[in-house]
Amino acid sequence: MNNIFSDKATLVLRKMLSDRGRKWVTRDFTGENGVSIGMAQGVLETMATRGYIERVKRGPESYSILTNTRELIDDWLAAYRFEINKIDTYYSHDKNILSRLKEILKDKQYALTLHSGANLTTSFVVTDEVHMYFEPEDWEGNILELRQQLDLKELVRGGNIHIIRPHYKTSVFCGARTIRGYKVVSDLQLYLDLHGFKPRGREHAEFLKQVLEDKGKSLYEH
Repeated sequence: MNNIFSDKATLVLRKMLSDRGRKWVTRDFTGENGVSIGMAQGVLETMATRGYIERVKRGPESYSILTNTRELIDDWLAAYRFEINKIDTYYSHDKNILSRLKEILKDKQYALTLHSGANLTTSFVVTDEVHMYFEPEDWEGNILELRQQLDLKELVRGGNIHIIRPHYKTSVFCGARTIRGYKVVSDLQLYLDLHGFKPRGREHAEFLKQVLEDKGKSLYEH
């Protein structure tokens, strides 16, 4: 497979990274919220060629196991840029905008990312910027409703509320969780988004990695 870092293909990568010591079979990646058997096979073949996994062939008991997490994530970082997402930016003067977002969107598909998401774990960057993936049923209608509820202004340039139409439409919410009542993308997605982001994205990404390591949740190691 040419691009294992495309949206649907990363469902395989994300699943393997979520349980790194597991012995995986191809059908583990298929079914509801998964990929086709052909895509799963193609992704695993490419991962094996690149040395990210080892494939043990034992007939019906064959399996794949992740063996090179560091190179996999480093290559993913090299292939990914947060800027591939489409972003609508607005302005709010409300200092409690995050709390209001949490209440209004509690039943919606959203997840914080970049500094606003990582700060819930690290408290590393002081900022009033909010970056949020959003996947409404009706983009135009739901965005208009959200703007009215939060009194979000559209400026000629600038703003502090960034609503993101995800490039990874299928996979960006994989591993999302709730932290302090807020929905946040996975630590892996936070790291990917932060790493090439300015200002202070890479610095925050490395700090997040250190915080996770201190808690025994390393991004890179088993």
